[in-house]
Amino acid sequence: MSSEGNFVAEWFGHRVYPSVSADGAALEEQKTGRCPFLTAATREERGCIKSPAALGVCTISSPSNGPRQDWLVCPYRAVEPNLLADVVGHLFGPDDTGQRFIVPAPTLLHDDVRQALLAAVAQGGKPTVFLQDKLGGEISLAKTDRSPELSFDITLVELSRSGAAIDIARYGILEVQTMDFHGSYRLAVQNLQDALRLHADEFPEALKKNPRWLGERIEGPNIANVFKRTFYQVMLKFQIGSQDSCAGCVLALPASVWDSWQRHLGAPDLTLRPDGLWELKRPGTESGSHPPAWIFVFDIEPTPGVTPDPIVIRKRIATDADSVAYFALKVAPEAAVGRGSTANVLPARIRQRLNQWWPQLWSL
Repeated sequence: MSSEGNFVAEWFGHRVYPSVSADGAALEEQKTGRCPFLTAATREERGCIKSPAALGVCTISSPSNGPRQDWLVCPYRAVEPNLLADVVGHLFGPDDTGQRFIVPAPTLLHDDVRQALLAAVAQGGKPTVFLQDKLGGEISLAKTDRSPELSFDITLVELSRSGAAIDIARYGILEVQTMDFHGSYRLAVQNLQDALRLHADEFPEALKKNPRWLGERIEGPNIANVFKRTFYQVMLKFQIGSQDSCAGCVLALPASVWDSWQRHLGAPDLTLRPDGLWELKRPGTESGSHPPAWIFVFDIEPTPGVTPDPIVIRKRIATDADSVAYFALKVAPEAAVGRGSTANVLPARIRQRLNQWWPQLWSL
């Protein structure tokens, strides 16, 4: 397999680069266009909902950070039971019954789900229902004269019995950060579709021999643009996570995105807590017993004999809006302009640029 360039890494949930899944179920889902993640979440057959130019593309493999990593480009790829259960456990704490009942809102149409939810409540549990744009619709705050409209990627709702009725106990927010790429997936997707049509059951072997099909016209990740576009929204949601009615906010970042954001945060040093969790705190800030915000750094781990590859959480980082703002808006800018002779670098670059049009200007 080539070590240079950017390639479709997962197609309809299954690995196609740098290895290729030869599992029969994977091939069948690729033939039918089935999304394994939406199908599992809703308990109904669901196809990929992405546009034709990106149909089936879950992750892109790119060496942009140095080592080759998977970059998430579809938020539904992260709708995995183990990730959701981990997030819910950290936001809401342990369930008294010892089991977590977590379902997307559309499954409440099914009688068996309703009965299971009621049984969980009757046993003293607090089942969780989550909403996402294609799984019940996003929850949003309307804009006002002094604030923008704000939508949550995934809203987690913990239910419990209040008197004679079931009501919302708490809610939490889960944001899943995907990455934009320069260029287009269109030609790579067309290559995959053509290869599947022409090679049928020999599709995996054909991909192994022709990895270039997976990377045609796919350029690098648009790291700076994604950070700038999402930073303000993340700050708002982290702040909402500190409200009494909210159990907190989790920002789930693929390891590739977390690595790429280091220079935007001033490459902060994390503090390892005795419980194995990490902290990102501005100096002088005390650790709280219930952090209002978390950054979960996860990766997609290729596992022999398993497809789709499971999501593995690499770090759970307790933080808050003020701390993230401190590193992004104070530490990183100071590092950019406060290094030795940096103050003289910008004027020198300006003179060099103006020299293109009037070299004699500086001697007049």
